[in-house]
Amino acid sequence: MKISAKTIIGAVVTVTLISAALVLMFIWGFCRFYVGPNKMAIISAKVGDPLEPGQILAREGQKGILEEPLGEGRHFRFPLFYEWEIVDATIIDPGKVGIVTSKVGEKLPTGEFIAERGQKGIWRDVLGPGKYRMNTHGYNIEIVDAISIPIGYAGVITSRSGEQAPSGEFANDHQKGVRKDVLQPGLYYVNPQAYKVDVLEIGINQVSLLGQGGSKVVTKARQLGQNDALNALQNNMLQQQEQKRADYLSKRSRSFAPKQRGQEVNFESGHRPKGIAPATLDDGEINLAELVSFPSRDGFPISLDMTVEFELNPGDIAGIYRRYGDLPAVVDKIIMPQITSISRNKGSEYRAKDFIVGEGREKFQNDLKAALEETLGGKDIRVYNALIRHVEVPDQIRAPIQQASIAVEQDLTNKERQNTARKEAQLNTELSLIKQRGEQVQQETEKLKAEIAADLQKQVATIQAETLKKEAEIRKATAAISADKVRVLGQADASALEKVDGEKAKGLQLKTAAFNDPEAYARWVFAESLNPRMKLNIIHAGEGTLWTDLEKTGFAELGGAQQLKGK
Repeated sequence: MKISAKTIIGAVVTVTLISAALVLMFIWGFCRFYVGPNKMAIISAKVGDPLEPGQILAREGQKGILEEPLGEGRHFRFPLFYEWEIVDATIIDPGKVGIVTSKVGEKLPTGEFIAERGQKGIWRDVLGPGKYRMNTHGYNIEIVDAISIPIGYAGVITSRSGEQAPSGEFANDHQKGVRKDVLQPGLYYVNPQAYKVDVLEIGINQVSLLGQGGSKVVTKARQLGQNDALNALQNNMLQQQEQKRADYLSKRSRSFAPKQRGQEVNFESGHRPKGIAPATLDDGEINLAELVSFPSRDGFPISLDMTVEFELNPGDIAGIYRRYGDLPAVVDKIIMPQITSISRNKGSEYRAKDFIVGEGREKFQNDLKAALEETLGGKDIRVYNALIRHVEVPDQIRAPIQQASIAVEQDLTNKERQNTARKEAQLNTELSLIKQRGEQVQQETEKLKAEIAADLQKQVATIQAETLKKEAEIRKATAAISADKVRVLGQADASALEKVDGEKAKGLQLKTAAFNDPEAYARWVFAESLNPRMKLNIIHAGEGTLWTDLEKTGFAELGGAQQLKGK
């Protein structure tokens, strides 16, 4: 049997369509997978070239885990050649950063642990807030807090990687050490593995030396903003800094054993001289165990209670931190030694009595402030005040001075009492004079009030009489005006009547003269007085027919005809 070409073509088309449908069904049913929101798909190739030695992630055409994951949406892969794993994408919230540790890339140089992009290790650059799809088989992302510098603080940056910067110099971009540039208040996305950030108070702080009670440093109070998330970051940053300071003070307490009058101080065991405080850290205060005690010029021991106000300038704070360390170290290594040293040097020039009476105490305070300004100013620390609040001197010298001072004060008190009694007598005399003068003034006031009242009454009576007089004059003038009005109006009426009637008479004379006949003028007047609506009919007829046809004229009665005849 012969098969036509049309039949063959139809069969081929049918088979093709069926095959295409089966392929589409296979792809849609077995090769399709969906990646949802905030997800990603890690693809593994089952066929391809083998990986190179040490290679973890495969490129296109290689067998293994492909480096680039697939994002959200619908994807198609042949299951005989590929397999896939759907995992969460990395989401970094605001106020957080992602630290990337790469398992792939070039090896780092010896001694380096911070990598650039494309290198194996901890990346220097961090991932900011956002969504990231990085293959978890090749990259590990650790999410940590961003750096938030509070208001009133500056962030000092210490680079952890690179070659060590030369001694006494700041570190540059590829060196290890303290950097010159500082972080102003704000939010920063910094890698804490690559950089260490310490927050130091800028502005005015206080160091208080409490004599036998120890000493403390009062730091700047925290200033919270309106953003709760930023406040939380700032609190975390400050707590970390406080922990560093607490660790420093703890080490200082264990290693520092000051001697007070030959007595050894053991901070670990808790045995310390009476009045000496251990090194502790309170909210807004740094307490250090220090005393300011020195012999006076005449050999008596003196203890001082003072407060020194100082400022760390933002432009110098990086250099201060590089040379000395954090604020407790600055106070411990620089400020406190200078205060105690200068206090002892300057205080030994004064007698014990000078610290109790006279101008010696004020002069010592001014000398101490000037010396601290000069010495600490050369170290980029500005001193504003050095205030002495209390001075302790031995009883054997303080008691006689106090007794002498009390005697002097008693004498001054007695003199003041005498002066007070004299002043009281003078005051009583003055009060009597004031009372007498007050009564005199009151009498004079009453007299003036009476005179003023009488004068007012007189002025009122005069004004009333003048008013009555003016009223009579006005009435008289009004009456005269009224009489003139009546006379003038009468004359005007008479004159008007005379002129009107005269003119009327003249008019009649002129009319009469115009007609030149009284009868004709009378007929004209009669005609003028007739009703303009009156009708006049004239009937023409033959002789003897006038009165016989009166009915046709409109006069229904004879009386009307008689009236017409009469006319």
